[in-house]
Amino acid sequence: MSTLALPRTALVVLIGATGSGKSTFARTHFRPSQILASDAFRAMVGDDENDQSVTVPAFEALHHVAGVRLALGRLTVIDATNVRRQARASLVRLAREHDVLPVAVVLDLPEGVCVRRNADRADRDFGADVVRRHRAELRRSIKNLAGEGFRRVHVLRSPEEVADAEIVLEPLRNDRRDETGPFDVIGDVHGCRSELTALLGELGYRVRRDSDGRAVGADHPEGRRAVFVGDLVDRGPDTPGVLRLVMGMVSDGTALCVSGNHEAKLLRALQGRRVSTGHGLAESLAQLAEEPPEFGARVRSFCDSLVAHYVLDGGRLVVAHAGLPERYHGRASGRVRSFALFGDTTGETDEFGLPVRYPWADDYRGSATVLYGHTPVSRAEWVNNTLCLDTGCVFGGRLTALRYPERELVSVPAERVWYEPVRPPSSGSAAVEAAAAAVPGRSEPDVLRIEDVAGRRAVQTAHHGRVTVREEQAAAALEVISRFSLDPRWLAYLPPTMAPSPTSARSDLLEHPDEAFAAYRAAGVRRVICEEKHMGSRAVVLVCRDAETARTRFGMSDTEQAEVAGAVYTRTGRSFFDPPDTRRLLDRVRLACDAAGLWAERASDWLLFDAELLPWNAKADQLIRDDFAAVGAAAELALPAAVATLSAAAARGADVTDLLVRTRRRVSDAEAFRAVYRRHTVPMTGLDDVRLAPFQLLAAEGATFEDRPHAWHLAVADRLAAAVPGTFHATGRVEADLEDAASVDAAAAWWTALTAEGGEGMVVKPAANLTRAKDRLVQAGLKVRGREYLRIVYGPDYLQPANLTRLRDRKLDTKRSLALREYALGLEGLSRLVAGEPLWRVHECAFAVLALESDPVDPRL
Repeated sequence: MSTLALPRTALVVLIGATGSGKSTFARTHFRPSQILASDAFRAMVGDDENDQSVTVPAFEALHHVAGVRLALGRLTVIDATNVRRQARASLVRLAREHDVLPVAVVLDLPEGVCVRRNADRADRDFGADVVRRHRAELRRSIKNLAGEGFRRVHVLRSPEEVADAEIVLEPLRNDRRDETGPFDVIGDVHGCRSELTALLGELGYRVRRDSDGRAVGADHPEGRRAVFVGDLVDRGPDTPGVLRLVMGMVSDGTALCVSGNHEAKLLRALQGRRVSTGHGLAESLAQLAEEPPEFGARVRSFCDSLVAHYVLDGGRLVVAHAGLPERYHGRASGRVRSFALFGDTTGETDEFGLPVRYPWADDYRGSATVLYGHTPVSRAEWVNNTLCLDTGCVFGGRLTALRYPERELVSVPAERVWYEPVRPPSSGSAAVEAAAAAVPGRSEPDVLRIEDVAGRRAVQTAHHGRVTVREEQAAAALEVISRFSLDPRWLAYLPPTMAPSPTSARSDLLEHPDEAFAAYRAAGVRRVICEEKHMGSRAVVLVCRDAETARTRFGMSDTEQAEVAGAVYTRTGRSFFDPPDTRRLLDRVRLACDAAGLWAERASDWLLFDAELLPWNAKADQLIRDDFAAVGAAAELALPAAVATLSAAAARGADVTDLLVRTRRRVSDAEAFRAVYRRHTVPMTGLDDVRLAPFQLLAAEGATFEDRPHAWHLAVADRLAAAVPGTFHATGRVEADLEDAASVDAAAAWWTALTAEGGEGMVVKPAANLTRAKDRLVQAGLKVRGREYLRIVYGPDYLQPANLTRLRDRKLDTKRSLALREYALGLEGLSRLVAGEPLWRVHECAFAVLALESDPVDPRL
């Protein structure tokens, strides 16, 4: 049996005369979805797979589909004769366009075999001359397939060889997705051997030395692996020492290393090719000349073995010397290697004659973390989930590593300035600053782009899979964001809509706790917490400890925004107050957090709360006047007069009894309606009367808290209310065991007491907070609103039997689905925020929540 090794991602071109068995071979070794057969495309285009007149449009369609598959990284097999060089050339170009390897599998079977097979097929009338012509064309080119660009060529010359062939799909050398770490990714070393050994010590590695005391390897007691981003050599004092250590680690399996442009240039020099010896190469060659010849040979072999980039940890981590855009991850071509080694340039040079680098990281939108070096920076800073680790050690800066997946930076200072940069020399970190100027005109990485949110999008969430945002939903959200919302850097989270309880079975109610309890019981939830539902406005409170945190953590360079140091905003991302009032309120919040010890307890300089802003009329005053008070006033004026007129008519003997009863009932309903909204309208003199009732601490630096039980969150709120009662309001609650009838009855009785006088009601939540059942996300909460309060929602006379019957069919499923999707998006955004992901990734989730809110769901639910 012969083994044909093929890359997992490749364009496989089958080559052979008609009748050589290419289609049978393809069906035997590849999935039907992977095979693009010219006959099948002729049939699709012209209804007959043997119709040669439609060959041109058929191949145009085939090439298009092949391009789509290759763009997605799918193995693609071309089943056609492909005996002509021109036909193969177009396929090689297609593979290069998508940076995949073209592979040729040639079925060079004897002429007689092909002729007999064609004769046995009723749908073929090809004569021997066609087979003879195909084989002649194949013979002329078979020896030059590698020269045409095919990276691998497999030739099968007999039916027996074809039958014995076995296809084995192999990963590319850069594909190390199965290696999950943990890793310590180390920036450009440039011959700084002493600093490298010091950094390895800081990272916890044990350096192994030979009998001469030279470092020849290192390992980590916890099994961590080092990954070097390249540029081990040149400029520094001990290139051989760095190579000896790193080569030993790679040989021992305790490290990986990608090639830098300096290794590529050193390799060419060691191979005897003519190269310029500037930028530190002369120093490396001089140092290597003092080593034994066998060491030089080992270095040459090592540099020749280095790949341009690695894809690690299931595709979540990419390491390349100069960085790598997402479209090149895991691909193989000269273009990919060139970018990984040198980056991209604008085609311009700066005042020192050096190329101006294109800031590819500013436009990066990939999901993988990309770690790189190449262009020295004064300090390592995240840009769109990418990080440059070259902090200019050889120029007197630092040698830096990133612990992955912890995302923790570790560095050691340079012992001295070992090499002056091409730009004006300076000392210490200033030299690094000069070298860091290699990227003039760099754009602001935290500026969002229209492509980040426009059009149809799918947001992947950890708890609810993919959530789709339609194009028209995105357009509606974009309108709100661009016209009304505050700075997107504050919009870390938008709270989800709240699903209502299932409709009550009781004849005189729309909602009752029994149905909420039953719904959670059916979902497998044992314990719930019932929280008082405050009559106010949903508010998200993001508070920074000081202006410096606003600048460094949230990128608020604007002086006013930084001084406000936080935000208090609505469910649609609008600020409740102008900047001065927002700052005043947040100053009170900061004071409470300090008094309650939250800054120290959470080891964070910022906190994010989900809360209710009280009283209702603090921000809903206009709504109350226009939508509620106007109705109440009209009823107060009109209905008593109508009752008086009808009463007079009845006294005269007119038959108006039914109408009079209905009107008197309307008077009673209007009075009850006015009592409800007045109950929640509190006299205010200004901002000092505003209160916050937090019910969740959503996040702090490095942590989210959806895994903490609701009792924990409410205890935090109680501490704030106790510390500064003038700012915070505590939330009443009752826990219930759904398998204990007495506990359930007590919770329901509590709801009855809350709502008897027009109170809004309560929210029933799984006591444990984030809950999954049968691998599905459970509703975060179900609101159960009071009988009288619902007059505000459905109107003064909603309790009239006819109206109540009509309202029972409230079509709750859409609202429930919306609540779950928004809940999952909110959790996803929080996890991205605390993980330090770029702004566009965090804002994507908040924007999606706002987009979903544009759906025509009954707002009364």
